[in-house]
Amino acid sequence: MIFSGGPASVYESKAPHCNPDLLRMGIPILGICYGMQLIGHLLGGKVIHAERREYGKAKLTLDKEGELFKGLGKKGNQLVVWMSHGDQLKALPPGFCTTAHSKNTPYAAIEDAERKIYGLQFHPEVVHTFRGIDLIKNFLFHVCKCSNRWTMRSFLDQTTDDLRRRIDSEKVICALSGGIDSTLLHFSFTA
Repeated sequence: MIFSGGPASVYESKAPHCNPDLLRMGIPILGICYGMQLIGHLLGGKVIHAERREYGKAKLTLDKEGELFKGLGKKGNQLVVWMSHGDQLKALPPGFCTTAHSKNTPYAAIEDAERKIYGLQFHPEVVHTFRGIDLIKNFLFHVCKCSNRWTMRSFLDQTTDDLRRRIDSEKVICALSGGIDSTLLHFSFTA
């Protein structure tokens, strides 16, 4: 599960919140920006309005490799990331450690590897974050244990085989909204 960023502050009365039970389900969770602040807030950390809003490129210093930074550097290495936040964690929730910081953000990346909950104050999803896609891949493939074997071809082959097996020699009616002009499908089954 990924909790995304957003413009709200977790301590505002109408700020979006999730059910805290989601954090106790035992599934991998990644919080990005507001998502990390929400995780911190819901699990007993402290979120404050930062003395200085951080917007733009920042140098991130790794405090430890951690799960998300596997293959991206060792302790003390720096990465360029994209920050965009006015709030930040002031105190970590119990069980978490910091994996990276910036000049203005002491908790720029956090993790509780035992519960598989991770947070990034910066935005790995934007092109301005150096190797941000690798951070997301680390979450998906190392933490969540997802497979990257899915292709559109394998999906089509599997779906076609499944339909052939289920339909066998029966007839099928396929009704589509929009008519032939918006439909580019071709079905060909031989019994």
